[in-house]
Amino acid sequence: MEANGRWVALTAIAPVAWGTNYFVTHEFLPPDRPLYGAALRALPAGLVLLALSRKRPHGAWWWRSAVLGLLNVSVFFVLVYVAAQLLPTSVASTVMAVSPLTMMLIAWLLVGERPRGAHLAGAATGLAGVCLLLLTGAGAVSLPGVGASVAAMLVSSLGYILAKRWGAGVDVLASTAWQLTAGGLMLLPAAVVAEGPPPALSASAVLAFGYVALIATALACVAWFTGLRHLPAGTVGLVGLLNPVAGVLLGTVIAAEALTVRQWGGLLLVLAGVVLGRPSRTADRAPKSRPAVRLRAPKSRLPARSLRRPRRLSRPDC
Repeated sequence: MEANGRWVALTAIAPVAWGTNYFVTHEFLPPDRPLYGAALRALPAGLVLLALSRKRPHGAWWWRSAVLGLLNVSVFFVLVYVAAQLLPTSVASTVMAVSPLTMMLIAWLLVGERPRGAHLAGAATGLAGVCLLLLTGAGAVSLPGVGASVAAMLVSSLGYILAKRWGAGVDVLASTAWQLTAGGLMLLPAAVVAEGPPPALSASAVLAFGYVALIATALACVAWFTGLRHLPAGTVGLVGLLNPVAGVLLGTVIAAEALTVRQWGGLLLVLAGVVLGRPSRTADRAPKSRPAVRLRAPKSRLPARSLRRPRRLSRPDC
């Protein structure tokens, strides 16, 4: 149980950092450059992790890195960037809280992890909290922004489960570096073609990109994929509910985004969903080993006389 608690705490770094990413992107990064924004987030993070791991892809990981980089980085980061620009921080981060149900379903189909009752109860409670946070706000919600956030949730859920399925026997730091580097390299030519030359960045934007790349991407992705390696997908998905909690609190405290009483109730439901789905002592405890049973040699059915030492025959006379 203590080991599971440490893995949960490590995994929680990712959704908390991702929750702050919405605020930083919305406040400090250029709103009309989603491809460059995603590339400048992914590629520096991938190169830093690649320098730390000092390992290159091998075998099937050349094409696996491309697939995971496309899902978990290229498409996902662009959609998150669009959602962060079109939605308030609290709403943009809260939509992603639906991901536990999606991750559980995909993990059941691809990895064979049947969701436990606690996971389903936690996901349902968190989803109810999401509905309260989204549907009872004081202002209107951008439908394109919600669509981008939902699409990001679906794409990333598939990518995360594929990473869990393929990750056995591969160093987490190295596989994360390969995904981020591949995704960033795919984004760069698309950004040049679609958005022209790179945008001019202010000092605050450069610092914001540094935070997004190193903390909200490099550190967060390593923590997230490490959690996927050691915990059930349902547990990791429920830990992801801390994403909207961080986003809502940051948007309320710093960006002065007003929340209604029902939205605060939804926030409490999201936290309750995380608590309900945490690893239990009975479910995650290793089975006790049974005492060894001494096996006795089977009794021979031969007559006792046959078991005696045969008499030595006398040498025949010549």
